[in-house]
Amino acid sequence: MSIISVRNLVTSFGKKVIHNGINLDIQQGEIYAILGESGSGKTLLMKEMIMLLTPTSGDICILDYNLNDISYKEAQKLRKEWGVLFQFGALFSSLTVAENIGIRIDEYTNISKSLRDNIILSKLNMVGLKTEVASLFPSQLSGGMIKRVALARALAMDPKLLFLDEPTSGLDPVGARAFDKLIVELRDLLGITIVIITHDLDSIFSIVDRFSILADKKVIAEGKLEDVLKSNHPFIEKFFKNDYVSNRYS
Repeated sequence: MSIISVRNLVTSFGKKVIHNGINLDIQQGEIYAILGESGSGKTLLMKEMIMLLTPTSGDICILDYNLNDISYKEAQKLRKEWGVLFQFGALFSSLTVAENIGIRIDEYTNISKSLRDNIILSKLNMVGLKTEVASLFPSQLSGGMIKRVALARALAMDPKLLFLDEPTSGLDPVGARAFDKLIVELRDLLGITIVIITHDLDSIFSIVDRFSILADKKVIAEGKLEDVLKSNHPFIEKFFKNDYVSNRYS
């Protein structure tokens, strides 16, 4: 069952065309990655999915809502169904960890402070952080901790969908693999669908179920790794078909 469907998507800024007929489908419960060469519009596509930007034409359907025909009330309801981890975390530097995680709870609910605090601590625990981290500020955190706090914030409203923009970027190899492991554990525990923008080959090999590749302003390949590797597109040849990949995949 497709939880996200993109059809004939075009994105242009004046005469500059970024997407020219994007088509892809993301199934419920999978970890799905979007890859592509620099400037292919990967993060731009994610921003269109989460309604931060509007494409020039085409359709994006999420959880049975067509974003072209959605009302303001429906859009607000839909936004509660996803969480977003932006590249580098995008935490508010003037807020504590607890305040960062609780910001969406405050925006969308009227629950008591005690229940709110319990939710914040449970989300910290869910991403592998201790409760005392709640009182710290982002400047007091390591890069890996910032990513985990941002993930806890994305999980605050118990979403059906998670959008992760370069979640392992800036992490050392050990931290990146630990974060990958956490993503899989959360998918299995919560039954959520996860969409990742990534360049990390190890993530693609170890945690991604299916993925699409953007190049030439469209999706040039989509599917499981073995399906994508059948393509002879120059970008795929360059990105995947090297000694490292051949040894890893053999």
